[in-house]
Amino acid sequence: MKKGELLYEGKAKQVYLTDDPNVIIMHYKDDATASNGEKHALFEHKGELNQRITKLIYDYLIEQGIPTHYIKTISDTDQLCKKVKIFPLEVICRNIIAGSMAKRLGIIEGTVAPNTIFEISYKNDALGDPLINDHHAVALGLATYDELRAIYELTAKINLKLQKLFQMIGVKLVDFKVEFGKTADGEIVLADEISPDCCRLWDAKTNDHLDKDRFRRDLGDVMGAYVEIYNRLSEALKK
Repeated sequence: MKKGELLYEGKAKQVYLTDDPNVIIMHYKDDATASNGEKHALFEHKGELNQRITKLIYDYLIEQGIPTHYIKTISDTDQLCKKVKIFPLEVICRNIIAGSMAKRLGIIEGTVAPNTIFEISYKNDALGDPLINDHHAVALGLATYDELRAIYELTAKINLKLQKLFQMIGVKLVDFKVEFGKTADGEIVLADEISPDCCRLWDAKTNDHLDKDRFRRDLGDVMGAYVEIYNRLSEALKK
């Protein structure tokens, strides 16, 4: 598969065209960002770790019947994926209240929610990726109500599968954010990555943070946390 021109560059990944119009190459960078890009650093091997963690999780989710854009890994930092039309939305799924929700609503971080909480944000750097509701999304032409229903149903299924997986490795899945895209034949699939960059992962015994909050909050040993998640997943999944 021949790598073509750069199609898109985000904070942590680059997307390249290939000689197949329905396939892209996703490259994982070593960049770490927070506060909508205001805080930035480079961590050696971060891209490789996030690629490996995402591969493990995607392989697991595919086995559980979750449709995704992932095809295969072609290098330590690169994956072949189906080219999809990304919904410009981040879907946030919360099992334990933390981060921006805790701060925004004055709730003690670590409060276990009695329900699964879904939020969506509009992926727009200029606006700071604001939280919006379903009616905003439809009014802006970002998705239809039927598409949103399908996205929420998929997110709920992903949450159940991921909770089970992380329980296996002694980790609480506090919250996570995911993105979705539509394939050429109209199927809505999970896209982008699932890694400590986009999940809050707390050790089940100590509540130690094993995710990007170590960077956001200057807790130190960022890569040590990512390595710990990778090691636990690879051992549990024997990959």
